[in-house]
Amino acid sequence: MAYWLIKSEPDVWSWQNQVDKGSKGEAWTGVRNYGARNNLRAMQLGERAFFYHSNKEKAIIGICEVIKTDFPDPTDEKWSCVQFKAVEKLARPYSLDDAKNNPNLKDMVLVNNTRLSVQPVTENEWNDVIAKSKDP
Repeated sequence: MAYWLIKSEPDVWSWQNQVDKGSKGEAWTGVRNYGARNNLRAMQLGERAFFYHSNKEKAIIGICEVIKTDFPDPTDEKWSCVQFKAVEKLARPYSLDDAKNNPNLKDMVLVNNTRLSVQPVTENEWNDVIAKSKDP
C-alpha cells in the first residue's frame, strides 16, 4: 500500500468540510500541477493520505482514504481527481515545523517541496508522523 499527503487551504476546504461529507467523501478537484496529477493517478482504492492544512496552520490534521480512483475532474475534465473520505483526526496536529525538526523526515517531500499539493509519503515517514501525533 502506498501513502500520500493531500494539501488544502482550510478557508477553501477544511478537515471539517471533509468530515462533513461522511462515508460518500468528496472528489479532490482543482489539482493543476502535472506532478500532483500523476500522484493522484497512481492512487489505489483503500490507500491512505494525510490531510494537510496549508497556509496559516501548516499541519497534518487527519487521515483520509481513497474511495474512488482516477476519474475526470468535473471542474476541468482535462485533469484528474480521486475521491476521499475522512477516516480519523490526529490526536494532535503535526506541523510543518515538527516535520522539519525531525531528522527521520529530512527526505520527506513535505519538508523539501512544500508547494506540491499531492505528495507521496513513505511507509517509514507515515509511521513516524502517526507515532509523534499521538497524545503525549
